[in-house]
Amino acid sequence: MPFKELTIRGYECQNDRAQVEDLERRCKVGPSQSVLDAMGDPMCRIRNSPMCIMLVAEEDNELVGVIQGSIKMVTVHNHPPKDMAKVGYVLGLRVAPYSRRKGIGSSLVQKLEEWFISNDVDYAYVATEKDNHASINLFMNKFGYIKFRTPTILINPVNHHSFPISSNIEIARVKVEKAESLYRNFMGSIEFFPSDIENILRNKLSLGTWVACFKGDSDFGPDGQVPNSWAMLSVWNSGEIFKLRLGKAPPSCLLCTKSWNLIGRIFPCLKLATLPNFFSPFGFYFMYGVYQEGPFSGKLVRALCKFVHNMASKKSEHCKIIVAEVGGRDELNHHVPHWKLLSCPDLWCIKALKNEGTGMFHELTTNTPPKALFVDPREV
Repeated sequence: MPFKELTIRGYECQNDRAQVEDLERRCKVGPSQSVLDAMGDPMCRIRNSPMCIMLVAEEDNELVGVIQGSIKMVTVHNHPPKDMAKVGYVLGLRVAPYSRRKGIGSSLVQKLEEWFISNDVDYAYVATEKDNHASINLFMNKFGYIKFRTPTILINPVNHHSFPISSNIEIARVKVEKAESLYRNFMGSIEFFPSDIENILRNKLSLGTWVACFKGDSDFGPDGQVPNSWAMLSVWNSGEIFKLRLGKAPPSCLLCTKSWNLIGRIFPCLKLATLPNFFSPFGFYFMYGVYQEGPFSGKLVRALCKFVHNMASKKSEHCKIIVAEVGGRDELNHHVPHWKLLSCPDLWCIKALKNEGTGMFHELTTNTPPKALFVDPREV
């Protein structure tokens, strides 16, 4: 068999777009074999990042692999200067099915890490599914990435009816300046909090930030005072940049869906929620920056989630799910409505790209994860 020379180079929109889109369609991801529709922009998932790149792999002028990466500044405790570090995020690794096990994925990761290093990145990290053994073997066993966080992706279907919100709860949209202040004051010290939070909040895909408190409780004051119990979240419209479609669903999911829908038809008075059709392209809202404080704040988080659901059901016919990602120890698990059947664990792995600061890296990967987690919507 003749040797095929492998070339790794930067993505060129005019020449590569069609081949990258075709490769994405052929590379189904995860146990559900989900397919991403980038709607004409293969770089849509990194387009809004401060710095980004897409690399492609070619064999004899045929595109056989792609990888994407982005760079930003985040909070990392005890990291000089000022507890800030530059991190690179690895995503979108795809290799054509007939070209796998030939080292193409490794070559792409290596080239992306070289780009990170050339831009003075301190740490590289990647998010993958716990059951994606090929990805785990590549990053952890071959490239030395270490388990960093094990958050949970919570998914709730959007239905065509509205959820009632308690009359003793007030929900208000806050201006970007106020939202930035709240996030910096209450989440700014959390590991991997993005330094450019204002750019996220001002992005056209960010639909706004809302806070909730109980009526009669103290208001949000100009000097930073907050109610005894309160909650906040922001919403990112991921469906504006890409759509998803499931290639198949696990048998348990299909059985549950059919049974649930049958009960709903027999007893319409129950107004049961139904699973949307995930086999046609759909978008979703991503709730980010979910935060709660106070003894009764769980009820406020639930009210905010209902508010987002009602907004999605009225304003976007293509939005079929609401998604949030929370930390492994995060009590938000109990307050963010979700279907366990649809939700799944996630795995974040990290790697130090510089020799100095090994003590900080060890502390970063071995310390007990914080209760709260800020997930950058630009990396979903």
